[in-house]
Amino acid sequence: MIPALTIILCFQLMGEIASRGLHLPLPGPVVGLVLLVCACLASPALAERLRSVVQGLLGHLSLFFVPAGVGVIAHLGILGQHGLGLALALAVSTVLAIAAGALTFAAVSRWTGADDDE
Repeated sequence: MIPALTIILCFQLMGEIASRGLHLPLPGPVVGLVLLVCACLASPALAERLRSVVQGLLGHLSLFFVPAGVGVIAHLGILGQHGLGLALALAVSTVLAIAAGALTFAAVSRWTGADDDE
């Protein structure tokens, strides 16, 4: 378990180094995750070695939301002051994201000719 966690954290570190060193607009953990996925695709043995630890982490994924919940509780005053604006921003951004996804799906469907099958 410790070696697998070390591998995962090393990929996160490599991503952080690459992100900061190359001034990428992506967070280091995202770059590290992309590197880890590429490494797992290139070496299925690595993917097998990490499988049990990753499944364990995914099984307890809800624990990763505890810090966010604590942050919300800690800033209830700010949420009270700006709650309406935040709710409006969340609603609008959600609608825009759904619309962007639907429009992208429709465009790709047209480009690939998937509409012609019906």
